[in-house]
Amino acid sequence: MSELIRVPNFGNNKGRVIELLVKEGDTIQIDQSILILESNKTNIEIPALKAGLIKNLKVKPGDWLQEGDELLELETVDVVAAPASTAKKPITITNFQDILVPDIGSSNKAKIIELLVTTGDIVEVDQSLITLECDKASMEIPSPATGVVESIAVKLTDEVSAGDFILKLKTQDAVMAPAAKAATLSVTKVHAGPAVRKLARELGVELHSVSPTGPHGRVLKEDVQVYVKAMTQKATKNISANAANGGINIPSIPIAHLSCFGETEETPMTRLMQIGGPSLHRNWLNIPHVTQFDQADITDLKAFCVAQKAAAQQAGVRLTLLPMLIKACAHLLKELPDFNSSLASSGKAIIRKKYVHIGFAVDTQDGLLVPVIRSVDQKSLLKLAAEASALTTKARDKKLTADDMRGACFTVSNLGHISGTGFTPIVNAPEVAILGISKAIIQPIWDGTAFQPKLMLPLSLSYDHRVINGAAAAHFTRRLSELLNDIRTLLL
Repeated sequence: MSELIRVPNFGNNKGRVIELLVKEGDTIQIDQSILILESNKTNIEIPALKAGLIKNLKVKPGDWLQEGDELLELETVDVVAAPASTAKKPITITNFQDILVPDIGSSNKAKIIELLVTTGDIVEVDQSLITLECDKASMEIPSPATGVVESIAVKLTDEVSAGDFILKLKTQDAVMAPAAKAATLSVTKVHAGPAVRKLARELGVELHSVSPTGPHGRVLKEDVQVYVKAMTQKATKNISANAANGGINIPSIPIAHLSCFGETEETPMTRLMQIGGPSLHRNWLNIPHVTQFDQADITDLKAFCVAQKAAAQQAGVRLTLLPMLIKACAHLLKELPDFNSSLASSGKAIIRKKYVHIGFAVDTQDGLLVPVIRSVDQKSLLKLAAEASALTTKARDKKLTADDMRGACFTVSNLGHISGTGFTPIVNAPEVAILGISKAIIQPIWDGTAFQPKLMLPLSLSYDHRVINGAAAAHFTRRLSELLNDIRTLLL
């Protein structure tokens, strides 16, 4: 039966709700903490005086309460004798829940760019259902409940806004017979006082992972300290074992609760960052990186670009350093075929490619993208300039397809338009090398008689040392410098 539960006497006139420890639908037991009140600069936990199922919460964080105020509506449990078969058998109730687009913080409609579930899928709470694109950013919409996808009302490219129907979710509630329910009541929330919770936050401990030793399953300060000591000992053993194994198993970085030291703000990573991060990490861990640094005299090359400005404009393009670099690298991939290869999965062979596709990094508002120009060795400088410009525009307009970013043999990352004297780019497997370009600057170069002002371009060639040795890398940057110094040598 249902019973209205009121605030008991807690020894103060009034208290403000600062934390709810239960929610509607939770099953609670006697003495389980329901909420935390702040009163007279102290925090007080209000316990449950009866066991049962919460049907309706009458309060919310920020409310002021005093003795006798309505707290919650509870479906109480009467413990009665029942046959064993009745006590063990649950009654399953099937419900259907309409999942709607939540408030997405945008006054305009958002486009569906990805469907992450299909009819019949089992989804968990907070599992992503769809990806929306709005205000030049993307966001994933999570499921508010666990269940089975009964039907989907939207499709790719649909435009939706807050409140629109996404899909129907079939959920199930298991209702026990009274005796069974009384026997299976469990603590749905961790019992712990404010001081214990504060200590756990400072130490980065999840309270549900701590074994309680206090009365009625309460977590004590001593329990948190014992847990931290055990985890520290375990981490020490793991580090010792990793060292013995050559450091193959890398321990994870502990979560830092930075809010203990001052005000913080959490900003979600863009979808591109979330996708690209693990890939970069995988490449950095698996590839033995070495970077060869060099410089190229591009004084004459710059003059050549200026001289060909009219011809480029007539062709409808702008001739920059990028197509020159891409063309020169394509020439070297044929001249030095190890740079146009991949390591076989066996680790005992090198796969050399007969095609020359080159990727180039584009910095967009959402993160880094690497479109690919195909068959670079077969295209003119003006054609390469046109394709590079078109792909850059597609990248910044979020119109690149998956095929636009696949199949590169080699990558060029140009930071020359920003600043820097050199950097260490990460090789993008299965490629074996990547060229980084920094800002060209005028330097005095000795010509044997006097110092001459030359426009020098910093080169940073990162390579997979399993395939490329240091001598080959130095030869590559030297030859690239020669080609860029006199672009006409590409015709030889």
